[in-house]
Amino acid sequence: AVLAQSGGGGGGGRGGMGGGYASTAQQAADYGMSAVVRAQGYANLQNSQAAKNWEAAKTAEIQNRKLWTETYFDMRKTNKAARAAEAGPPVTHDQAIAMAKMAAPPRLGSTQLDPSTGHINYPMLLLSSVYEPYRTQLDDLFAQRSASGGSIQYEQYQEMQSTVKKFVEALKSHVKEYAAGDYGQARSFLDSLGHELRFPTS
Repeated sequence: AVLAQSGGGGGGGRGGMGGGYASTAQQAADYGMSAVVRAQGYANLQNSQAAKNWEAAKTAEIQNRKLWTETYFDMRKTNKAARAAEAGPPVTHDQAIAMAKMAAPPRLGSTQLDPSTGHINYPMLLLSSVYEPYRTQLDDLFAQRSASGGSIQYEQYQEMQSTVKKFVEALKSHVKEYAAGDYGQARSFLDSLGHELRFPTS
């Protein structure tokens, strides 16, 4: 009787322990699943927040670009209007011709450039031996121009203009050697000499 009671008690104990182990395993499984769900939920929340932040940043970037573009073109429009207001009405064709004449060098007189022979009476400063090559070439070209009645080919015109420009550059390279008045007179003479090529010899 004692053994049976003891055995029964032992069996009951094992049954209780077995139930306890089963309960603990289930709890562990439940806890594990709960942790997975919580982790997944946190990850989803983080991903969602990151996506929102990215979208917000992208939206802000687009808005900023749009605002910058609108501001840029508004400023261009404003500047264009301001420049137009300062410039006043556009220049007419006749006004442009008049302005060009005013800006052009004065024409040489017959004592400076003989229209019948093409002889050039240079200012004293330009008679320096430094400029002899340019004078020789221009004397020859202007003499040919007068001999032909002022009719020259475009190639000749280009050659004469090129020689005058080289003469001017040579003069500029010696500018420190001359008084301002003498240099100004020589430079103006060469500018007028080049300008004369636009007119007939008569």
